[in-house]
Amino acid sequence: MNFALYRELLAVPRIRRLLIVGMIARIPHSAAGVLLTLHIVLNLDKGYAAAGAAAAVMTIGIAVGAPWRGRRVDTVGLRRALIPSVVSETIIWSVVPHVSYEWLLPLVFVGGLLTLPIFSVVRQSLGVLAVGNQRRTAFALDAITTEVVFMIGPAAGAVAATSGFTVAGLTVVGVSTSLAGLFLMWFNPPTRSAAQPAVSASGQRHAAEVAAVSAAPGHLHGTAAGPGPAGILRAAGRPGLRDKVTGSFTWFTATVGAVFAVAAGAGMVLSGSDVGIVAALERGGHQSEIGIVFLFWCAASVVGGLVYGAMHRPVSPIVLLLGMAALTIPMGFAQDTWTLAAVSVLPGLLCAPVLSAASEKVAELVVEDRRGEAMGWYGSALTGGVALGAPLAGVFIDAVGPAGGFVSVGVSGVALCLVGLLLQARRRRRAAV
Repeated sequence: MNFALYRELLAVPRIRRLLIVGMIARIPHSAAGVLLTLHIVLNLDKGYAAAGAAAAVMTIGIAVGAPWRGRRVDTVGLRRALIPSVVSETIIWSVVPHVSYEWLLPLVFVGGLLTLPIFSVVRQSLGVLAVGNQRRTAFALDAITTEVVFMIGPAAGAVAATSGFTVAGLTVVGVSTSLAGLFLMWFNPPTRSAAQPAVSASGQRHAAEVAAVSAAPGHLHGTAAGPGPAGILRAAGRPGLRDKVTGSFTWFTATVGAVFAVAAGAGMVLSGSDVGIVAALERGGHQSEIGIVFLFWCAASVVGGLVYGAMHRPVSPIVLLLGMAALTIPMGFAQDTWTLAAVSVLPGLLCAPVLSAASEKVAELVVEDRRGEAMGWYGSALTGGVALGAPLAGVFIDAVGPAGGFVSVGVSGVALCLVGLLLQARRRRRAAV
């Protein structure tokens, strides 16, 4: 391990500025979930089921919008791609606190769809600014700052909501996110290397058609050796919908798909553990001690991220997820707050490493001109896993008690990893034949 890598990395002004801006920009939306939930329960007099439904609608919006927003960064550049978010964040989150529940649902969906793509932008830019072992350290630092954000944001949101300031709090979320977007546009961190200029999707299609024509025999005027450009294009025809979709996902390989599966599995385990912790302490009458467990859990993740970022060699994300999922299962057998906090350290140590290893792998596998879209899909996979983990844990908590939440997501995560490892071994054997 080489912890001096952190000093070297943070000595680069653009990387240091990007990590700081990314951390600050994430805080408002990390508080939005708590504020929205308590606004629906306290101000609109709805139950937690209605609040959960609103959170699910917003999550779906984020999952749907992330790949599209990432693709916009790839094709039109960061500044133009962020304009819809900068405009919509203030408008939507200033209106949401003043409407009925029926109007709130479509608004939070649009809010999720157009949310500032700070997670994917930071990861994409780090993939450009950091190279070699620096990239591992950079993604580890990003995962660590994310943990710090989720220590600060939800706690601040809970304080604001319980003090009766949900309306002001949600408005502040929108305004501060828009300001963060404006600052990001001014800073304009690179999303591709200088040698990789942005090319629009139409420009890419035109270049491909010209290349196909130019490569054909007799392309200049049409000779006996070839039909000329018009004939070639007539013969080839315009690409159909299937061809366009296939061409748009040439970057998506089996290995990239496996990384997305790891991201979804990590989201599932983390959100299921989150619900399990709350249920275990609430059922035991110790809900006031929830913060103790989260502090241990998040602090362990920070330590794990620091260690992983200082390592000379990467570790497979699927192996890290296997360890995290397996170590989540014992949390179901803790009998009191301090035991649960102590046991949560074990899976917590692998949380930041899983996410940083997966981000590093996406940056390594996907070419720069499609990396924004790929990071968007990565974010969608993570969000999808989060959306799956909470209800999965909830079903087992209702059926068998709080222990069922930890065991269900832990076993599911282990099963996902074992299937992935078996498929990898099978593919290697086929390649060797």
